[in-house]
Amino acid sequence: MNAHQWDHVEEATTAVRAKWSGKPRVGIVLGSGLGAMAEEIKAEAAIPYPEIPHFPRSTVESHKGRLLCGVLEGVEVVAMEGRFHVYEGYSAAQATFPVRVLKELGCSILIVSNAAGGLNPLYTKGDIVVIEDHINLMGVNPLIGPNDDRLGPRFPDLIEPYDKTLQSLALESALEHKITARRGVYAAVTGPNLETRAEYRYLRGIGADLVGMSTVPEVLVAVHAGMRVLGFSIVTDLCLPDALEPVRFEQILAVARVAEGKLRTIVGDVVKRIEPETI
Repeated sequence: MNAHQWDHVEEATTAVRAKWSGKPRVGIVLGSGLGAMAEEIKAEAAIPYPEIPHFPRSTVESHKGRLLCGVLEGVEVVAMEGRFHVYEGYSAAQATFPVRVLKELGCSILIVSNAAGGLNPLYTKGDIVVIEDHINLMGVNPLIGPNDDRLGPRFPDLIEPYDKTLQSLALESALEHKITARRGVYAAVTGPNLETRAEYRYLRGIGADLVGMSTVPEVLVAVHAGMRVLGFSIVTDLCLPDALEPVRFEQILAVARVAEGKLRTIVGDVVKRIEPETI
């Protein structure tokens, strides 16, 4: 952890507050192909990342690279249009720096979303999966280094990194709207290459239902900061080693776009149903 991270968080937070005086309670990370969820937010400020001190620069296609500040379902929120990945060349601490800023702005809940490969043979393309646990195979951790107690404890407990109450709200919403939503374990790898057949077999063998290249570092920082986390994956391709087909990024985005309407409905419902005293 950068020895000056607290100061950097303060500087970035001050810059955001200079453009928006809201008091957000929910932070949202919009992943690949899920940018249209931003349309549901009544934006009061849209701040490009380059205007926020110490923010990385998004280099991934489909990630707009700005912070949306506004209201979703009557609740003040801050949403990241575009996240940062270790495979872009950032350290885990750099990639998760915005989560620190969301916390300092006032967010006590973090909602993360991603596009992921489906390892579970019961999954189909376009499925929504509520993440119930994860496996970190990235070989990095944003909490490595001297710990600053102002940011969180030295040894955060990950017995429940994804909040069970929020998971239940998400699954109830899906049931009411007749949306197929599953629970699953997400495995995080660094990428940017997709995995080999042998790696897919290994991932499935150790209990993973999904595989992707993001989310886990953000969740680690959120838990370290004392935030409650709700995570979603959209299954954009099937990673069944005995029936594997080449995948193009354009196909992944296309599947995510088709499914994103369902995810927008669920996220909106969850935000609306969160009791004020719990956030």
